[in-house]
Amino acid sequence: MFLENTVNPKEQFGWIEVICGSMFSGKTEELIRRLKRAQFAKQKVEIFKPQVDTRYHEEMVVSHDANEIRSTPVPAAANIRLLADGCDVVGIDEAQFFDDEIVAVCNDLANKGIRVLVAGLDMDFKGNPFGPMPALMATAEYVTKVHAICTRTGNLANYSFRKSTNDNLVLLGEIDAYEPLSRGAYYKAMLREKVKDIDIDVEQVKDNTNSNG
Repeated sequence: MFLENTVNPKEQFGWIEVICGSMFSGKTEELIRRLKRAQFAKQKVEIFKPQVDTRYHEEMVVSHDANEIRSTPVPAAANIRLLADGCDVVGIDEAQFFDDEIVAVCNDLANKGIRVLVAGLDMDFKGNPFGPMPALMATAEYVTKVHAICTRTGNLANYSFRKSTNDNLVLLGEIDAYEPLSRGAYYKAMLREKVKDIDIDVEQVKDNTNSNG
């Protein structure tokens, strides 16, 4: 839940809105919706995304449904502070990929009277809090958690299960690499992965035993 008008019109401070959830939950779609409304209201809007995210377009923030809005790719959070001067509204997509300074940057902008909208994954593929997102959610006035639909159970999904064997924390990918799962489906999927690893270890021990014998 969030409000777009402060109760006291003389209040000079802005605020932070965080939109979080799993892959395919509509985070970017909701971010774009709010930003386009601000643009329609003739507010000065700037949108930023991490330079590493080039899945759909180098300069556009694009949702999985191909909805898009022009943005500025930046290599570090500090760049946003410099480029957002004079804005009414600032949008930041894929915030989990930014360095920890993104928290101070968002708060500095809000303290200057800017409405800051942030979207990002709240958990990584291992089910752990992702990067600066927990701190952003804690300092934000409004947090919206959106959900995908679990591909295995049809229930609400809030986990991003990685289907590939790549263990890097940052791995850009789409439906070929990730699958939205509910808690139960995610737990079972991770359990199967652990069992698979144990089976592989047992086979390696057998192979080593046979070669040494």
